[in-house]
Amino acid sequence: MSPYSPPYSINDAMLAYVSSISETVGEISIQNKFKTRPHLRKNNTIKSVYASLKIEANSMSLNQVRDVIDGHLVLGNEKEIQEVKNAYAAYADLNSIDPYSIESIKRVHSVVTRNTVNQSGEFRTGEEGVFNGDICIFMAPPARLVPQLMDDLFQWMKNSQNVVHPLILSCVFHYEFVFIHPFTDGNGRMARLWHTAILAKWKPLFQYVPLESQIELFQEDYYAAIAMCHTVGSSNYFIEFMLKQIDSVLRNILNTDNDSSEILSEYVERMLSVMDYDVPYTPKTLMKQLNLKSRETFRIHYLSPALKLGLVTMTIPDKPKSKNQRYVKR
Repeated sequence: MSPYSPPYSINDAMLAYVSSISETVGEISIQNKFKTRPHLRKNNTIKSVYASLKIEANSMSLNQVRDVIDGHLVLGNEKEIQEVKNAYAAYADLNSIDPYSIESIKRVHSVVTRNTVNQSGEFRTGEEGVFNGDICIFMAPPARLVPQLMDDLFQWMKNSQNVVHPLILSCVFHYEFVFIHPFTDGNGRMARLWHTAILAKWKPLFQYVPLESQIELFQEDYYAAIAMCHTVGSSNYFIEFMLKQIDSVLRNILNTDNDSSEILSEYVERMLSVMDYDVPYTPKTLMKQLNLKSRETFRIHYLSPALKLGLVTMTIPDKPKSKNQRYVKR
């Protein structure tokens, strides 16, 4: 019997996306954006956690997710708060993931679903469907077939990792994983996390690319692509959809950086380091924490550049000179 191979075929559109993405990755790597901006790395990881959970109907806001991750007290649904903690722990541990190991995916699933589901880190024993909200897109294969289907998928990945481009391979895995739906809960989160893990193994900068945020923006199209592939029996439509989203989010990162500033000044970095997210600060408080005496120096070198880059916002934007003005790190 010949080894299992997922049904898909590479076309010109996919190759064009792979070329475009590879070029953009090269430009971002050359500019060292993530290395020089640690706050951006963390912020993008928080965005990924928030978006992936939002797709799964977690009701926590971005600010609440950030507060949970920063260790602040947040009043809300205990399960949802735990999901945030779990997801952030998994994303923070991306470097240790072997994306071609079944044992690794079980281990990470136990992190993602810790204290939230009964079968954490184990394949499901019951029947499951793929849902977009309350709408069932399709029923997953019977539970008794899951171990063999997962073995086949991971064996194909191992055999193909040096043959199939990671951009294509990660998309194929994403769809096939969603189709198999191997766990009782957390399948969508794991599919998106593993997609990132495969890409990060290829190019480490993908650890900090908020691909999940892009998917969340096009959630209906995401599920439509999955449904279309299920209907036609090939993952081509999903591969093209995901490559388009990867291309788009990378271009957004590159263009945003080019439009703002090549490298954050050490002054802005220093100010951001003394600020907590979503806490309003007066200029006097910030100057004291920065050990500054000159308001002009603070305004020119610290505050104005941060405002221009959108890293800090005003609490009263329509009255920038108000005596009640406060500044918030975003």
